[in-house]
Amino acid sequence: INAEYMGDRKFAHALVAGIERNPLKVTKKMSSKRIQKRTSLKPFVKYVNYNHLLPTRYMVQAEIDLKSVVSEDKMSNPETKKAMKKEVRKYLQDRYRNPSGKEAKERAHAAFFFKKLRF
Repeated sequence: INAEYMGDRKFAHALVAGIERNPLKVTKKMSSKRIQKRTSLKPFVKYVNYNHLLPTRYMVQAEIDLKSVVSEDKMSNPETKKAMKKEVRKYLQDRYRNPSGKEAKERAHAAFFFKKLRF
């Protein structure tokens, strides 16, 4: 999060990582190869203007923490950005395929994170 104007970005902005293409529905009948393919996702990492952020009532607490993976240093170079997106993809797929959370409320918030937003 950067509340100040910086270099090439003349607006207050945040570095955001998220899901561009969500995982698809899986049933019991599907083979393990098909399940692996349908549970894959495509991440994005980009700068977003504060005015374009949309708050929701859901909050994913300590389950998904990408601060160690995503940094502004890696955004400057295309090769490091690509490697960073691969790390984000691996981390999010692992969290989706192996959900954790003791309370039902935490699991519901994490499930919301992996669904497509419907407006």
